[in-house]
Amino acid sequence: MTFERIDPRFNICIPGPERIEQLWTGGRWCEGPAWFGAHRTLVWSDIPNNRMLRYDELSGATSVFREAANNSNGHTVDRQGRLVSCEHLTRRVTRTEHDGSITVLASHWQGKRLNSPNDVVVHSDGGVWFTDPSYGILSDYEGLRADSEIGACNVYRIDPTSGTVDLVADDFVKPNGLAFSPDESVLYIADTGASHAADGPRHIRSFDVAADGKRLGKARGKNGVFATCDNGLFDGFRVDTEGRLWSSAGDGVHAFDADGTLLGKLLVPERVANVCFGGPKRNRLFICATSSLYAIYLNAKGL
Repeated sequence: MTFERIDPRFNICIPGPERIEQLWTGGRWCEGPAWFGAHRTLVWSDIPNNRMLRYDELSGATSVFREAANNSNGHTVDRQGRLVSCEHLTRRVTRTEHDGSITVLASHWQGKRLNSPNDVVVHSDGGVWFTDPSYGILSDYEGLRADSEIGACNVYRIDPTSGTVDLVADDFVKPNGLAFSPDESVLYIADTGASHAADGPRHIRSFDVAADGKRLGKARGKNGVFATCDNGLFDGFRVDTEGRLWSSAGDGVHAFDADGTLLGKLLVPERVANVCFGGPKRNRLFICATSSLYAIYLNAKGL
């Protein structure tokens, strides 16, 4: 079974005969997919193996994009088509320029090293928002064991003009995936604190974004909780043009309406870490799940 239909509104999202297909396997923990439309390729991380992989949609081939990749985790593509990456090993956020050179966007906050940037999204004003849990410094498996200099796990914004790193949220246990709503008036942030505490959070919270696009306003709803995961943890996620949120989870991908209703699930045989829309029509959902890359065509388009 590929789908679990929970709400009738989920039916419109699934083309009749469509099924999830496995495109590649052989990783240890696949994460952070990012789509490059110009050459129809997907780049993603295999964190413990310290490499980034590239899937070519035209040929179906997968190759190594970057080895000795600093245990990179989440990625996104900015408005200029450049790759923005979160690196566990070096504890920084970087940008790969068009000529292949690397620009460091953030490595410290108030003079202290970041923990291990995890996931990242770029606002239309050029601001880079990222989460900074401690997963990359908890052990040597996905980074390098170290003490946190900041002593907390926060969410930050990098100003596109000054390069200043500003704190935007400090009440998370393990902030993880994040994404803006279609009009950028809402920011969704996952908290995976339950990964290391039985009673820790396993939800996605939502916040109003200030009119200037630089700060978070009040939390929406009850304590800002948009949805709570009923299988495993929410990690990375994406929002489509209709405002639906497609999130990783323990049993696959959970689809939520903008009102927070769980519409249905794409059932995947491995624990899912992150997703990304791609393809020429932006209607193909790529799924990074433990050791493999999967994909499915949807009646939904990514932003």
